[in-house]
Amino acid sequence: MTRIKSVLQLLPALVLAATLFSCGGSASKSTGDTSKMADSTKMADTTKKAMHSAMKIPFDVVEVIHDVKDYSAWRPIFNTDSTNRKAAGLTDIVVGRGADKPNHILIVLQVADMAKGKAFAADPKLKATMDKAGVISKPEMIYFHVIRVNTESHEKQWVVVNHKVKDFDAWLKVYDGEGKAKRASEGLVDVALAQATDDPNMVQLVFDITDMTKAKAAIFSDEKKKLMESAGVIGKPSIEFYTTGE
Repeated sequence: MTRIKSVLQLLPALVLAATLFSCGGSASKSTGDTSKMADSTKMADTTKKAMHSAMKIPFDVVEVIHDVKDYSAWRPIFNTDSTNRKAAGLTDIVVGRGADKPNHILIVLQVADMAKGKAFAADPKLKATMDKAGVISKPEMIYFHVIRVNTESHEKQWVVVNHKVKDFDAWLKVYDGEGKAKRASEGLVDVALAQATDDPNMVQLVFDITDMTKAKAAIFSDEKKKLMESAGVIGKPSIEFYTTGE
């Protein structure tokens, strides 16, 4: 999938917007107004609960991967097209930029209605919007069924691992046997586990990265390779590093 980050990353902007509207369109000049601070905290808690509710598992996502000429020119057009995505039952989760290729873009959208979502993806209007935004590669769209998600982690760097397995249940036992604590000690925080909607043995893992040096050392280690082989991973995994697009 590629990276499912929590929509909770939108929280600061939402809280700020709510504060501005509640103050008649301007921020308070007082820095000592504890009542306003308390109100903001309540807004944050309310928004967080609402977002947690929206991210109840399991749920489906579509990942859109493509290259653009210029991210700063592409992003405003993508943002403006949000009304069309919402009309198609698509909810923005995260936009990622390649860690070493900042114009390589990964978009993750929650899909409420698969038929409507696929119809939107096939609509010529979307291609026209992409062309206008400067998309220069053929978009790749992959659909996943998310069965685990961690909405508490908000690191700006993350990695997406895609691989095929012989048997998902057998693979999962080995993965769970390794454990979150072991991965956390390697600079990797579990964020999402998903299966491709058209092939449950195509698995996607998303990890937030707290220490890039440790994370890369672990991911590309012989120990991890042997673990994958013992779990029944087929072929070479796809491993992509991203930063969260602002």
